[in-house]
Amino acid sequence: MSSVLDMPEVAECSIDGCGYNHDHGCHAGAVTIAAHGGDAECATFIPLSTKGGLDKVIAHVGACQRGECRHNESLECHADSIRVGAGPSSEAHPDCLTYAPR
Repeated sequence: MSSVLDMPEVAECSIDGCGYNHDHGCHAGAVTIAAHGGDAECATFIPLSTKGGLDKVIAHVGACQRGECRHNESLECHADSIRVGAGPSSEAHPDCLTYAPR
C-alpha cells in the first residue's frame, strides 16, 4: 500500500447502533479490526446515538490486527473492500464479515 487512498473501503456496515454509521455507511476516518478472542471485531465501534465522523467520508481499513486473515499482509488489509456487521458471537458488537482465515 502506498497511500491512504489505497486502503480498502468499508463498503457496508449493518450495525445501526454505532455513532459512525449513517444509513449503513461508515463515516469514521478509518476503522481498526481487532484481534480479541475468535472474532475479527471492529474496534472503532462506538455505541452512541450521537452521529460522529465526517459527512463526506467513507471509512477505510486503517489497521487489521488479525494476522491470520488471508487478506492481511504486514497488518494491513488487502481486500478490495470489507463489510462490517453482526458477528457469530455477538449481535451487539460488529465484526469484519470479510475476515477469512488462511
